[in-house]
Amino acid sequence: MSILEGALLTGLFFLLFITLVLLRNRFQFKGIADMNRATDTELSVAVCIPARNEEAVIRSCLDHALSQTYRNTKVYVLDDRSTDGTPQILKQYQELYPDKIIVKRGTERPEGWLGKPYACHQLSKLVSEDLLIFIDADTWMQPDVVSKTVGAFNSSNIDFITIWPEQRLETFWEKAVVPLVYYALLGLLPAVYTERKPRWMPAFFHNKFRSMFAAACGQFMAFRTETYRQVEGHEAVKQQIVEDVMLAREVIDHGFRMRMFHGRDAFFCRMYKSEREMFEGFRKNFLAGFDYNIPLFVVMGVMHFISFLLPLLVLLAAVFLPVSAAAVTLAALMAGLVTLHRLLLAGWMNWDASFALLHPVGVGWFQKLGVITLTDYLTGRSISWKGDDIVHPK
Repeated sequence: MSILEGALLTGLFFLLFITLVLLRNRFQFKGIADMNRATDTELSVAVCIPARNEEAVIRSCLDHALSQTYRNTKVYVLDDRSTDGTPQILKQYQELYPDKIIVKRGTERPEGWLGKPYACHQLSKLVSEDLLIFIDADTWMQPDVVSKTVGAFNSSNIDFITIWPEQRLETFWEKAVVPLVYYALLGLLPAVYTERKPRWMPAFFHNKFRSMFAAACGQFMAFRTETYRQVEGHEAVKQQIVEDVMLAREVIDHGFRMRMFHGRDAFFCRMYKSEREMFEGFRKNFLAGFDYNIPLFVVMGVMHFISFLLPLLVLLAAVFLPVSAAAVTLAALMAGLVTLHRLLLAGWMNWDASFALLHPVGVGWFQKLGVITLTDYLTGRSISWKGDDIVHPK
């Protein structure tokens, strides 16, 4: 067996693992739309929205938050020292809905805090409701999402819920790149392991490493307020770029229970509107998502090259150069398997199926991002994002 064939075979085993996890998640990873609505309004709910220069999206977010069918809901918005038209828009809404919305102007963040954790921390100080829901200003939700979230808390002994929104994709680069985030999540992590111990893992090891299975999406995080206070909320993750994942780890490490849902047909987001904005947005947290584990970061970059880009290169090379039949067969099988993965994901998440064929383009985009992010880390170069100068810790 040649080195090329060995590399392709390694990539094939990696893709078969993804196949098993992806299929398992397709049946076990539930949507918030599938949950029952709450039958009463006993639990009070605070929907908290940090907003910094969000004039383009804040109206839609507020309209949907204020139209929730769960009556015992109040909306809190922090104007995080916006310099655009956000304060004027928030003033209009506060005048229109004085009993349903509370707006606070944020203060200068203290040293040692990143912007979003401090904005959420300030919001948490305003509320006294039973449930605390944080959503981003670029999200919107169907009228029964809060009711179904309360229903999920009522029906299960859980303390923290996170929802991965249905991402609305419009431009070429959004369609080529953003689905890879969900591909990685749903292809590598069985969602049920965020809720319970894997049956194959001894209890001793799970108690030691259970936070490894933590995952969360900061675009929707719902806590029992007492749980949020006990884990010290956003203050516990005040310097974390991926504060959502770190909060999920705090929840699990403190012995509380969490559950993830997807937001198809219920909760929506459009994260980025341009390739440049998307690049800088992912750049700030790509390495942080690996907990700054450089060997793991490099190994996964190599595995993605072998599994997703090498097969395409082999198939193209075979047109002009002598390539072994075994290598061509492995490459074709791998390319077909990835396409099936992406078609499954597109149908699941309501995405354009034709962009499943552009998976290698998205992988190439992330390979470039990985090299630049690693260079940022090694050289100590800072990244500016929404008023924060972010330097990766060494």
